[in-house]
Amino acid sequence: MISRLAVVPHPPLLVPELVAGAAVETEPVRAATLAAARDLAACSDEWLAVAADPSGPRVVEDVTGSFHAFGVDVPVSLTEGASRAEDDLPLPALIAGWLRERAGARRVSVHLVPPDLPERDCAALGARLAGASALLVLGDGSHRHGEHAVGRADDRAGAFDEGVGRALASADRGALRALDPALAADLGAGGRAAWQVAAAVPGAWRCTRSAFLAPYGVGYHWAVWEARSGRLEP
Repeated sequence: MISRLAVVPHPPLLVPELVAGAAVETEPVRAATLAAARDLAACSDEWLAVAADPSGPRVVEDVTGSFHAFGVDVPVSLTEGASRAEDDLPLPALIAGWLRERAGARRVSVHLVPPDLPERDCAALGARLAGASALLVLGDGSHRHGEHAVGRADDRAGAFDEGVGRALASADRGALRALDPALAADLGAGGRAAWQVAAAVPGAWRCTRSAFLAPYGVGYHWAVWEARSGRLEP
């Protein structure tokens, strides 16, 4: 049974070598992400992870990879001692491996789902992942905040990410399940499917850490949920 889950973003700017000229400016995003990952590692050194990627559905595990496609050859491994390399690992898997190494976990198995996965299928996957003890949930919010938005700004982005932030901070699984996939896609909120998978993991939860930032026009959410002892909810 999952006893702790951590929600984090997965932008390339987390890796200092990829943003050498902006490492100081991006430090708040990096620090919040590492803090959530270390909370997860304190629960278990064996992680399951879930994230949306066009290459899904598939599971990536026990491989090494590199951020070379992002401009710098920063190697990562999803498992201690892994020797099988996979070229062009998707960004969420690379970030999961990077976080595993820095948080001190032994292994992370990454479940990639299609970005447009319907909520009912997210719910089915969340139920299947319930046998693990620690879940890493990777996904970004809207990329349409303000003047730095990717593409163009959208006034709906603020309300959307405020709603996601409230749901994560209060461990409101119903609110996450109710997210509109079409609206999320329109706003560039790639974390929607992963959040809805997390919302379907059985349990009674309390949030112990939450935060939101929107640098460079992109919304980033963090949350750590812990299971309430002795209670199990569908």
